[in-house]
Amino acid sequence: MSKNSSYYPELAKKIDPPKGRLGVLLPGMGAVATTFIAGTHLIRKKLARPYGSLTQMQRIRLGKRTNARFPLIKEFVPLARIEDFVFGGWDIFKDNAYQTTLKAGVLPQDLLKPVQKELSRIVPLPAVFDRDYVKKLDGPNVKKGRNKMALAQMLIKDIQQFKKKNKLTRCVMVWCGSTEVYMKPKKTHETLALFEKGLKENNPDISPSMIYAYAALKEGVPYANGAPNLALDIPALSELAKENNVPIAGKDFKTGQTLMKTMVAPGLKARMLGLHGWFSTNILGNRDGEVLDDPGSFKSKEVSKASVLDAILQPELYPELYKNVYHKIRIEYYPPRGDAKEGWDNIDIFGWCGLPMQIKINFLCRDSILAAPVVLDLVLFLDLAQRSGLSGIQEWLSFYFKSPMSRPDLKPEHDLSIQHLKLQNTLRILMGEEVLDHSGLDYYESREAIFESAGKSKNR
Repeated sequence: MSKNSSYYPELAKKIDPPKGRLGVLLPGMGAVATTFIAGTHLIRKKLARPYGSLTQMQRIRLGKRTNARFPLIKEFVPLARIEDFVFGGWDIFKDNAYQTTLKAGVLPQDLLKPVQKELSRIVPLPAVFDRDYVKKLDGPNVKKGRNKMALAQMLIKDIQQFKKKNKLTRCVMVWCGSTEVYMKPKKTHETLALFEKGLKENNPDISPSMIYAYAALKEGVPYANGAPNLALDIPALSELAKENNVPIAGKDFKTGQTLMKTMVAPGLKARMLGLHGWFSTNILGNRDGEVLDDPGSFKSKEVSKASVLDAILQPELYPELYKNVYHKIRIEYYPPRGDAKEGWDNIDIFGWCGLPMQIKINFLCRDSILAAPVVLDLVLFLDLAQRSGLSGIQEWLSFYFKSPMSRPDLKPEHDLSIQHLKLQNTLRILMGEEVLDHSGLDYYESREAIFESAGKSKNR
């Protein structure tokens, strides 16, 4: 093996096989969660295809281009089968998954008919919920406890009973609930001991999503945060994840407008095109849109969305191009649109000699249709991470998030292509395959060859 080899055999993992069924626990069984559940059942019955899912449809290159192999990711790494999923979760409304899917209006009723029986069996457990953290929602299916620690213990019991009832040895939890109000890290978040003290004292700095995360991690269940609110990204829960050897990832599913930003902004920087301003607005009519109509919840989303451009464009390195970018974000609740979100972007750029140009993007997307395969991939990859002995923050899953988590001493990576390369390289490392950097070293002459060629020329 040459000294330039990109093999890292010492990092390859002994991965436990995905034996038995896998529990999929979803706090917040609204449009995103039920679209994911319904789609999975349809895919099981060969009535739909898992478009948008890397784990199900993407191939990964192994080896050099001269002798490359391209297996499907699901054939390359030992992922659980979607046929082995068992679904459960919590919601403030009592509707079963079929009723909720119909109300969400994402998937048509005729498509859902073949899986009505399976969806109707999935009934949400009473949720941990507090209107102080989500102002625009209220519902009857809510747990009551003397303090937040008692609520956490109820969730832990729910997890234990779910595993026992369904004869499960493994579960994964993905937060699909609504965006909570914006919060900053406080003292109670600094250590696990302070956090548990705060749970017992009903500290207002501990939100329902933090309670779910705590319960999952105490039970050794991998957890992903699909919303922008503060939850996993506090030292106390990172400490618990490492202590219990549990992988975690987050936050805020990268779906519509921000997905486009992480595609377009890297291209502008790669070509050294300047940016004066980027105006983004959305209209959205589902439950998420209603929740984001509250300024507190919108603030959480705004901060999540706003972090993307600075991280990609690096204004501290390129002040001439990106120091004074005016970045405006708006989300408007518009009930007639339902889950069919529409995003408009006006991008004012400049190029050679400072002359102005514009880019206009009108993205008519389906919020839950884009989020469902993200949930699927996170379930499978977090389960893989745990069976591989990985724990703590899984930065290689940044590909799926608007505000990806990273080590405290590192800035998160937002460039979609870099995130994708990191994800695939992590899979290669886990399986003992060569890491790819696309440098194409075969096209470069070695130093010895150059000297030899120069010597021959001189002697002619």
